[in-house]
Amino acid sequence: MSAERPDTLTDAPLGRESAYPERYDASLLFPIERAANRAPLGITESALPFVGGDEWWAFELSWLNPRGKPVVAVARFRLPADSPCLIESKSWKLYLNSFNQTTFSDRDSVVGTLRRDLTAIAGAEVSVELFSPDASELAPAPLPGESLDALEVDIDRYAPAPDLLVCDEARVVEQTLHSHLLKSNCPVTGQPDWGSVVIQYRGPRIDPASLLRYIVSYRQHQDFHEHCVEHLFVDLMARCRPERLMVMARYVRRGGLDINPWRATPGWSPTLPPRLLRQ
Repeated sequence: MSAERPDTLTDAPLGRESAYPERYDASLLFPIERAANRAPLGITESALPFVGGDEWWAFELSWLNPRGKPVVAVARFRLPADSPCLIESKSWKLYLNSFNQTTFSDRDSVVGTLRRDLTAIAGAEVSVELFSPDASELAPAPLPGESLDALEVDIDRYAPAPDLLVCDEARVVEQTLHSHLLKSNCPVTGQPDWGSVVIQYRGPRIDPASLLRYIVSYRQHQDFHEHCVEHLFVDLMARCRPERLMVMARYVRRGGLDINPWRATPGWSPTLPPRLLRQ
């Protein structure tokens, strides 16, 4: 990385005391290369085993119109999974807060500024949509498929354990399963990251109890949201070899931002699960 793109978390604002800016400042955004976290999973950037993206929702976005009156909006950002970098969440929060006392001529100017800055730091096109706080797109809905959470299981492993997965190669099924018991920890601050996960697949039947044990095994794991989802995807593909697979996590927001990564087998464009009440 160049001087503008630090390659470690040493200089990241996450976990450090930060002053909140009063004026627009794109330099607050902090990129993190995806490759370093993918390498231990055997993922190479030139041959990604999945397609997908990271869907971010921002609930603390405001700016001033030309008359000095505040405007508020909810933003949805979508980063492609093949972008060279993800964007560190606290830097994103600081960047968005730098809009608070900045005047923009109209909403299109805000969207254009966000798209330009985020695309530059991620290294790939980032889509930006703004919604009214009353927009129907914000309405929550239940996750699709069958819940795993009522299963009575004994659990004693709290670090990722793909060997827990049990698959029946004699039975090919098409299923959508979900759990609200996903939890991991921030790799910098150690703070808990609470989430729900949806798994859609066609292939050898995955034993539900073994899948729940595996999901819960992330409970003390430290990693970014995006890489937890990629870890889940890679392990499920390696252990169960489904014909197609989609893994999406919907994480509870922190600092006005929630992150919702999804990864799927190439050639498949699954319908993404809706927003949740807990988000």
